[in-house]
Amino acid sequence: APSAGKNGQRFIEHLANANAEANPELLRVALKLATGAGKTTVMAMLIAWQTINAVRYPNSKRFTRGFLIVAPGITIRDRLRVLLPNDPDSYYASRELIPADLLPELGRARIVITNYHAFKLRERMPLSKGGRLLLQGRDGAPLQTLETEGQMLQRVMPELMGMKNILAINDEAHHCYRERPNALADEDLKGDERKEAEQNNEAARLWISGLEAVNRKLG
Repeated sequence: APSAGKNGQRFIEHLANANAEANPELLRVALKLATGAGKTTVMAMLIAWQTINAVRYPNSKRFTRGFLIVAPGITIRDRLRVLLPNDPDSYYASRELIPADLLPELGRARIVITNYHAFKLRERMPLSKGGRLLLQGRDGAPLQTLETEGQMLQRVMPELMGMKNILAINDEAHHCYRERPNALADEDLKGDERKEAEQNNEAARLWISGLEAVNRKLG
């Protein structure tokens, strides 16, 4: 892989400064491509380039073999299976993105494809309202029965646990954000429009919170 050079380093620093203002916990880069432009192919190319360089330069922190692909729903998640090197319709082979002799090196990638809903913490101990009150007692502290962040990540991406420098690729990433404080108050929304905006913000918050958890645990 070529060196970034001085101009490339200045560009990287500019992105890092912009991220520090908008997303202090995450370094994010956005690519805007029209429908049909080949977003999935671009994802495959990024995965191939990162993985092959990571295999050839195992001590370099510039590259990784670990990838978390996050989709906005189950349908898109299932379509993205072409990003798995061993999938029968894998883009790497079917679109000849890399020479055939590099496919074994690409096979060392660890790729998890999920949808953002999986980031929601689940109940470890499903209880009825009455059962919960009985267990915690009249004056007891509320029972903590939700997963921890670590348990959630172990469920969502067990193949990536123990790795560092995970590269997360978000499909439809404009749905992944943390809204500005009082953002809804600044907009003249009422009724169904306001309810829809609140639901969109809640979904975006779940998505980005999941990524922040990944960054805290795995980097």
